[in-house]
Amino acid sequence: MTKDVLITVKGMQAIEAGEGQEEVEVVAKGDYYFKNGHHFICYEEMLEGFETPTKNMIKITDNTVEVQKKGITNTHMVFEEAKKSLTFYTTPFGNMEMGISATKIDVKEEPENLDILIDYALEINQVHTADCQIHVNVQSKEAGEFHLCS
Repeated sequence: MTKDVLITVKGMQAIEAGEGQEEVEVVAKGDYYFKNGHHFICYEEMLEGFETPTKNMIKITDNTVEVQKKGITNTHMVFEEAKKSLTFYTTPFGNMEMGISATKIDVKEEPENLDILIDYALEINQVHTADCQIHVNVQSKEAGEFHLCS
């Protein structure tokens, strides 16, 4: 896969207490690297109402997916099946303690495409808040034409 990629991140949360599902999607141009047996995906994300981007890095190893965010929001989330990890999520509105328990991690590699699917339970301040899913698709620029609108 080439360095220049199109990254699509879809997140879905099934919120407790009958509030339904909430879906978020981010599409960004980014960089892809494969080094020492690990996949690295880097991209910037703009949050509504802020002019400074948040830099994101996703690192994929054999059984673990790590997501680091630095900027307006800051966190280091670790997804590993059958293990719970704790982290803090720092936002302009305050800090939250997050517990992440991944129930499924599926990574599919193709020559010009990488697909990651993660199912996990989310705790905020030690209270189960939602069952979530993240789907990350990384497509090589060479795999087809893609255009981002400014």
